[in-house]
Amino acid sequence: MPYAARMKALIDSFWRAAAYCLHPKVILLSLLPLLVSVAAVLGLGWFYWESAVAAVRAGLEQWSLVVSFLQWLESIGAGAFGVVLAPLIVVALAVPVIVIASLLLVAWLMTPSLVSLVASRRFPTLERKHGGGWFSAGVWSLGCMLAALGLMVLSLPLWFIPPLVLVLPPLIWGWLTYRVMSFDVLAEHASGDERRELMREHRWPLLTIGIITGYLGAAPSLLWAVNAATLVFAPVLVVLSVWLYTLVFAFAALWFLHFALAALERLRLRTPVEPASEADTAVAPGVLPPLPGPAASSPPGPAANAAGGRAALPPP
Repeated sequence: MPYAARMKALIDSFWRAAAYCLHPKVILLSLLPLLVSVAAVLGLGWFYWESAVAAVRAGLEQWSLVVSFLQWLESIGAGAFGVVLAPLIVVALAVPVIVIASLLLVAWLMTPSLVSLVASRRFPTLERKHGGGWFSAGVWSLGCMLAALGLMVLSLPLWFIPPLVLVLPPLIWGWLTYRVMSFDVLAEHASGDERRELMREHRWPLLTIGIITGYLGAAPSLLWAVNAATLVFAPVLVVLSVWLYTLVFAFAALWFLHFALAALERLRLRTPVEPASEADTAVAPGVLPPLPGPAASSPPGPAANAAGGRAALPPP
C-alpha cells in the first residue's frame, strides 16, 4: 500500500474515531470501565495507602545513600521533599498499574460493543470469520501486559534521564495499545491468517496509532507532576486520571477499529477468487460433457432443412 494512501487512511480513521466519541452509546459504554476502575483504585487506596507509604519509607531509610541525600536536602531548607518522597514513589508505582488496568478494561468491556456499533454503521456487509475468541483475546492481552510491565521495570533506571522519561513510557504504552487493540478489533471479523497478515502489512500505521494514543495516555500523569501539594487531592486526581485514561483508550479503540476494518475490507477486495477445482467441474460417469458452440444442439433433420418441400442434399 503506498505511503500516501496509508496516511490518508490514518487521518480518515482518526476523524471518524473522534466523531464516534461523541456518540451517546460510546459515552454510556465508557462509564462501565470507569466505575469498575475507580471503585478498585479507591478501595485499594483506602485499605493499603498508609501501609504502602510506610513500607516505602522504611525501605528508603535502609539505604544510606538516600538518607544522606535527605539530610542534605534538610540542610539546604528543602526537608519537605523528604516528607513527600515516599508518597510520590507509591504514586509513581501505581500509575502504570492504573494505565494498564484501564486499557484492559476498555478492551474487555467496551471493544466488543464498539465493534458491533462501527460494523453495523459502516461495514454492514463485512463477513465475520471469528478468528479469535474471548479466551484467546484474554491470553493475548495478559501476555502483552506482562511484557509491557517487564519493559517498564527494565527501563525504570532510564527514566531519571530527562529526555528518555518523555520517550520511553509513551513508547511502551503505544506498543501495548497496538498489540492489544489490533487483536481485539479484528478478532470478530478477520480470520487468524487475515489478522496476522494485516498486523504485518500495516505494522507501522498501527504502531503509529498506538504511540500517539500512548502519548495521550501519558498526559493524565502530568496531574501528579504539577506540585507535591497535589498529593493532598489524591482521591480526586485518581478519579480524574482514570476518567481521562478511559476516554483516551476508548478513542484508541475506535481509531484502531476504523483503520483495521477498512484495511480488512480492502484486503478481501484485492484477494483473487480461487478457481473452481477439478472436483467441481468433473462429469458424472456415463454422461457426455456438453459440446461447445452450435454443436451442442441437436443436428438439424431433413425436414428442418427442406426447401420447397424437398430435403436439402448435403454439400459435396
